[in-house]
Amino acid sequence: MNGRGRTMPEPGSIYRSIKLAARLFGKPLESLAPAELQRLTRVADRQQEIETLILETPEAASVKLGAASIDASLMEIRGRYGDEEEYHAELRRVGLDASSLRQAVSRDLLVEAVLEKVAAGLAAISDTDVEIFWYMNRQRFRHGETRVLRHLLVTINDGLTGNEREAARARIDAIHARLLREPQRFAEQALKHSECPTAIHGGLLGRVPRGRLYPQLDAVAFSLAEGMLSEVIESELGYHLVRCEAIQHERLLSFAEARQTIREHLEGNQRALGQKSWIRALRPQGAGRSPDANRR
Repeated sequence: MNGRGRTMPEPGSIYRSIKLAARLFGKPLESLAPAELQRLTRVADRQQEIETLILETPEAASVKLGAASIDASLMEIRGRYGDEEEYHAELRRVGLDASSLRQAVSRDLLVEAVLEKVAAGLAAISDTDVEIFWYMNRQRFRHGETRVLRHLLVTINDGLTGNEREAARARIDAIHARLLREPQRFAEQALKHSECPTAIHGGLLGRVPRGRLYPQLDAVAFSLAEGMLSEVIESELGYHLVRCEAIQHERLLSFAEARQTIREHLEGNQRALGQKSWIRALRPQGAGRSPDANRR
């Protein structure tokens, strides 16, 4: 009990609530609005019930956690803070200490280990399963058009000598004229004159999909033929030149390219469904269900 006669929450409850606040809302626990806190409380209560059922199973009794795995998780948490004083101050603030945090982390890891053991007992995804999914869902593996682009930027800044609008336009026009005569010099000119961070790499943007660039640049870049230099383009940043070095047209990925992604997708689905089915079998008949309870 604390000085006001209220029961202090147990460490696992505090740790669970902190994790759920981050997972469900992307916020610290103390920043939750009343409605968010109500939802978190419902989910946390249901998750605690489920974890208790899991930890009472024969599977849990057969799992032994190594101290190294607990230490690694604690080190990861400790690494979020600048020094020991800041770390322990934060633990005190949320109602934990080193011992209670270790207890909460150990429980969390044990639940995860049991669920991993359940998943390991499921039938493996076969090559046939992967191939069937590929043939039934080929359109999901469409790879959009990409282009290898180089970029050169001269910014407009009326407070900087040489970058006033007229001066910047004169500079980019001179560069453009040189590149029309000698397009192979783009990397050199970008290194010398570009005010984009890519200048150090000769203006290379790499392989770019449609929609990644500023709209003004994107429209022009994806209208260029391979090896073609753009006209001067103006944006809110300044004046730009873009060169298209290579085009990879939209295509369907081959089965060989998609195989591993499909296998990982099917294995992930199977793990989640298998674990949820196993958890449902643990629960008393007629027990209620929270939609968030089994999302880990």
